Amino acid sequence: MAQAASTGSAPLETPQGQPPMLPLEQGHSERLVELHASFGELLTFFCTNTTIHGTIRLVCSSPNRLKKVSWGLLLLGTLGVLYWQLGLLLEQYWRYPVIMAVSVHSESKLFPSVTLCDMNPQRPSSLRYHLEALDAFAQESMYSLYKFNFKEGRHTPFTNVPGPEPPFKLDRGIRLQRLRHLGNQRKVGFRLCNSTGGDCFYRTYSSGVTAAQEWYHFHYMDILGLAPTAGKDNHQRHFVLSCRYDSKDCQTQHFRVFHHPTYGSCYTFEGVCAAQHPGITHKISLVLRTEPQVGLPLLSTEADIKVMIHGHNHTPFLEHRGFSIRPGTETTIGIREDEVRRLGSPYGRCTNGAEGVDVQLLYNSSYSRQACLVSCFQQLMVENCSCGYFLHPLPAGAQYCSRARHPAWGHCFYRLHQALEAHRLSCDSRCPRPCRETSYKLSARTSRWPSAKSADWILGVLGEQTPSPSLSPGRSRTPQSCVAKVNILYQELNYRMVDEAPVYSVPQLLSAMGSLWSLWFGSSVLSVVELLELLLDATALTLLLGFRWLCRVQVSQPGTSTASGPACALPRARDCRPGVRDPGLPVGALERVLVEELG
Repeated sequence: MAQAASTGSAPLETPQGQPPMLPLEQGHSERLVELHASFGELLTFFCTNTTIHGTIRLVCSSPNRLKKVSWGLLLLGTLGVLYWQLGLLLEQYWRYPVIMAVSVHSESKLFPSVTLCDMNPQRPSSLRYHLEALDAFAQESMYSLYKFNFKEGRHTPFTNVPGPEPPFKLDRGIRLQRLRHLGNQRKVGFRLCNSTGGDCFYRTYSSGVTAAQEWYHFHYMDILGLAPTAGKDNHQRHFVLSCRYDSKDCQTQHFRVFHHPTYGSCYTFEGVCAAQHPGITHKISLVLRTEPQVGLPLLSTEADIKVMIHGHNHTPFLEHRGFSIRPGTETTIGIREDEVRRLGSPYGRCTNGAEGVDVQLLYNSSYSRQACLVSCFQQLMVENCSCGYFLHPLPAGAQYCSRARHPAWGHCFYRLHQALEAHRLSCDSRCPRPCRETSYKLSARTSRWPSAKSADWILGVLGEQTPSPSLSPGRSRTPQSCVAKVNILYQELNYRMVDEAPVYSVPQLLSAMGSLWSLWFGSSVLSVVELLELLLDATALTLLLGFRWLCRVQVSQPGTSTASGPACALPRARDCRPGVRDPGLPVGALERVLVEELG
């Protein structure tokens, strides 16, 4: 009986080294939500029971103030370093960086499109007078600058301008000249002014060859703008002498023919055929015929064939990615394919087509960044100069530039072109790259073709044995310089796939944050929940203590009745007064210890 009596009044036994657990007060039952009596008790409970490493030292080192302060500073410093590194991590994540992942695949591929041009633009008969007047102006300018007479080196004698003089005249004020007044004897160029003559500038070049070509090309485009449709149907019919693909003859429907103002008659091979095997036995083989240029050789100085390999339904921009093949040779071009897949927003800006681009494409083809840039420039040209450049398609309702209708279009065009070269136009930002793009890496090897021994019978079969009658005696080309052979093949069907991948995806970001949290505190996600719980408990305790302090202030005021405070007027409002505790409110752990020590 004595043992039972002593058991009822003594504290519960606990393992050695642990503080004794006091029995629950008589009549106290556990409630759904219980708060600690003070912030000290709340912090002591958190440091004793949390899974965050190091916090127990704040309680265990309480007799030693130096250790307690040291561990407190260490925890605060560790917490600061942690959130500094988390800030750097989030800053890097919000930059949305990407990495390039390269993989190699192998499968049959569609043969790309091949565009070939003869570099011999045909002169429209309706513009013959103006073009021959331009040639005369060019001869005059070249003789005045370099004392060179084209008549001595031309393939055909210069013909006098026939017929009555039409109303259109060349702007002889825009002449090729040596710019000595600019302080450099080697500078050559021409002067352009606006419609009032108040704004003029010189288009200068350090090379006289480049200056002469650019000057001639400007006047040439000015003349072609008079009759935009003239000459577009004039094509050299015997440019492609033979064509075979995969040991089969090419068909007429495999070619698309168009005329380029600078590169002449162009043929695009669009035979939609899958390349099942790489190598020389599975190739496109073409035999091409060239002719001497008509007129002065200022529009182009190349006596060759222009070639470009591009994707299906893409506009060929030969001035940017075309390459040349010399006549009298056999050129074998090997293709390697790369495919790039880019991420969209927020990792970068790309488009899956022309739908999300605010530039109206002027080309009836698939979207490409170059087509978008050219379309954007042409639209800016129409907006600022009231006309469009002849090399590019026109927007609806616009017309091509010509001095007969727009006397100062050259000044406007070159000003706008300078802004484009300096990246001051909005076209770069308005034309994103495609999200999926295919590029071709080319390698070429050449050899003489046909050989000296086989030239007679090959050219005889091809019908090229007789020299061209347009060539003057002493300057006739050799038969080999009239033809060229081109072989195009896949070197290998393996192609590289370059994929953009985010440096930090959401799972990777959470993993990196968890690694930092574990490094500095050795805890987990549940430890974060414990911190949230501590924050909620501290907030609730702050509100409760503030409410009690308010009640004490109301009670301590003289002449204030109990009914004056709405909270204290309640049946439990007396609990707000000092020294009175609500018997229903559980006593905190520290308060139990205090009561036990005071007896």
